[in-house]
Amino acid sequence: MQKLKRDDEVIVTTGRDKGKRGKITKILDNGRALVAGINMVKRHTKPNPNLGKQGGIVEKETGIAVSNIAIFNPKTQKADKVGIKVDADGSKVRIYKSDQSQIG
Repeated sequence: MQKLKRDDEVIVTTGRDKGKRGKITKILDNGRALVAGINMVKRHTKPNPNLGKQGGIVEKETGIAVSNIAIFNPKTQKADKVGIKVDADGSKVRIYKSDQSQIG
């Protein structure tokens, strides 16, 4: 079971975007995640008339290392760690480590 999933609200713990919050839009295979509005870069693109793409400078988000983000706990309004708890029926659920409450 993954500790971070798509649509989790996370907070950046290190780097130039430290303290910013956003939702995970995609988890990449190389240990990185795309977070909405975080780690924005400018990409210079050529116009492509065949595809109807206009050229210029496009701002887009790139991957951020999963180790540099933490899940945001709305009760404590702080970053938190994720734990996995096994219920009596054998199903696994994700919990916040600070207050042992279930995520989502």
